[in-house]
Amino acid sequence: MSRSSWLVAGIVPGVERQPLKKLEPDEAALLRLLERWCGEAAKAGRTISRVAVAYEAGRDGFWLARWLRARGIEAHAIHPSSIAVSREHRRAKTDRLDTELLKRAFLGWLRGERGHCSMAAVPSLEEEDAKRPSREHESLVAERTRIVNRIKANLARLGIRGFKPLLRSAAERLETLCTPEDVGLPPNTLAELRRDMALLHFVREQIQQLEDARTERLEKAPGGGGNVMVRLLAQVVGVGLETADMLVHEALSRDLRDRRAVARYAGLTGSPDESGASRREQGLAKAGNARVRRGMIQLAWRFLLHQKGSALAQWYRARTADARPGTRKTLIVALARKLLIGLWRLVTTGEVPEGIVLRPAI
Repeated sequence: MSRSSWLVAGIVPGVERQPLKKLEPDEAALLRLLERWCGEAAKAGRTISRVAVAYEAGRDGFWLARWLRARGIEAHAIHPSSIAVSREHRRAKTDRLDTELLKRAFLGWLRGERGHCSMAAVPSLEEEDAKRPSREHESLVAERTRIVNRIKANLARLGIRGFKPLLRSAAERLETLCTPEDVGLPPNTLAELRRDMALLHFVREQIQQLEDARTERLEKAPGGGGNVMVRLLAQVVGVGLETADMLVHEALSRDLRDRRAVARYAGLTGSPDESGASRREQGLAKAGNARVRRGMIQLAWRFLLHQKGSALAQWYRARTADARPGTRKTLIVALARKLLIGLWRLVTTGEVPEGIVLRPAI
């Protein structure tokens, strides 16, 4: 699937050839093609009771799978990284060959054979939309940091340090700044800084709007969607509303099988390399949700400050009392994994991790 065309390959019962058709990116044309192939199978004396479609999850997301399922067609989205490819240095790669590879993997998955490929869970439109505020908040915070760093860098180039763009009086103080030569800011630089300050003000307003909207949603529908989980997580001292909202909608609201699946989804498991007598650890697999992984590692550091009496914090301190700095960074990942599993158990079974302090319910 690309922005310019879709290449559709199929296996039609009773038809010896392997049909291959290039289409415009049009879901209605795809549906007509599937109906035509079903008609060809019927002419060959075969009765079609099941139509299964799969495509690689990518830029187009999951809207096509939802659209096909609404019309009675079994649709799946394949994890692109789960498809095994040849490791030859130079190999032929075309759309036609890729469709053949996807067909073989999809058939093996339909037969129930392990290792062929894995499927992404297709979220509903409401579930997908619930992730947008947290993701937008993350991008806006990154934009705020980028603007602040640019302002500081422009001033440092002129020898001015200590200016804090996030203060309320920053815009007024900007007009009175002087360089070490005891002259005012150059006109072009001052104009650029004014524009950056205006942009920073706008971004901060958007962040505040998102946070106010999230608080309003929790107050209006405390028991709706994942709000129950968010409110429960926010009771843990050290976990803010933003972190709780991100964890619930990105990971904890999913139907994860067990604690190992929780850790794997966050990419907080190891990637051992074992062959013969060789045994080595390659570090984090990083195959899961990067937002959850980043958020949990940051939360693990905060957890050590706010939950010093918890069993998890004591476990970490006992193993890093005489350790090198590198060991502490390694074990913080292990703490993040244990903490994520503990929070998952908290929102699914109500089991509070040992020693964790809770706030009053919000």
